Amino acid sequence: MRARRTPVGLLAATLVLALTGCGAAADRGPERARDAAETDPTLHSQLPPEVRDAGVLTVATDATYAPASFFGPDGRTVVGFEADLATALGDVLGVDVEFVVTGFDELLDDVDAHRVDVAMSAMTDTPDRQRRADFVNYFRAGTSILVQRGNPRAIADLADLCGEVVAVESGTVQVDLLERSQRRCAGGQPITVSTYPTNADALVELRTGRAAAVLNDYPPAAYLTTDPRTQADYQLASDTQYEPGLYGVAVARDRRELRDAVQSALERLLASGVYREILRSWDVDDGAVDTVTVNGGAPAGG
Repeated sequence: MRARRTPVGLLAATLVLALTGCGAAADRGPERARDAAETDPTLHSQLPPEVRDAGVLTVATDATYAPASFFGPDGRTVVGFEADLATALGDVLGVDVEFVVTGFDELLDDVDAHRVDVAMSAMTDTPDRQRRADFVNYFRAGTSILVQRGNPRAIADLADLCGEVVAVESGTVQVDLLERSQRRCAGGQPITVSTYPTNADALVELRTGRAAAVLNDYPPAAYLTTDPRTQADYQLASDTQYEPGLYGVAVARDRRELRDAVQSALERLLASGVYREILRSWDVDDGAVDTVTVNGGAPAGG
């Protein structure tokens, strides 16, 4: 793994504090796919020359979003179901995978500038983002409301966030969802939306009581409420998932050759059963897709 811009040690320490308060980062789940997927020589030959010749696919991720992508117990290795899927993609394509740790709101900039080959970081495929990149869709999830254990503010839905402070990672679809949710608020009681560079930072605000809620995608929210290291701190406000959407591997719009190779490799993983095996090993197979699409995201809010 190669880190860029934000020191790995700083990111890891922030994540550890958010997940545990004092312990090591969560280490549930495998560190990679159970078995290496079979290399497809045809797909390897279809890779862009710069990727094929280097023998490496660089994958940008914001490693603060367990169980999708986060630091393992050593504080340096990126693990999670996305890390396993990316590694399996590399196996099919016949190249190594190198993870580049980047802030979430910088991912598309890095993809567009070709500083990395792709981004894979629980990024919901939306029409706005499609203007900047193509998305190979591999997972489906909606937004959940995460509150302190015991739910001291009695928050049950988005309407209950009016008049409250809500912490959220900048650049995410949750920021847009909160903006639209302001319409539900009346009587001069808007939602106070506090944005932070990482999801780990937002979770610290919730855990310490400076925020009433955090909006996360459902898999990371559920992970926090069930992991032994964090379940005493967090719970879901309800079982509702708001505005479900498709995650996508982001590829620069001028790199269709790479996009098509990634799509075909994901299709191989799905057909072979490796895709489902990876998701099942992380208890997130409810978000599995049946078909690998490109730019399949629907407009936010409908």
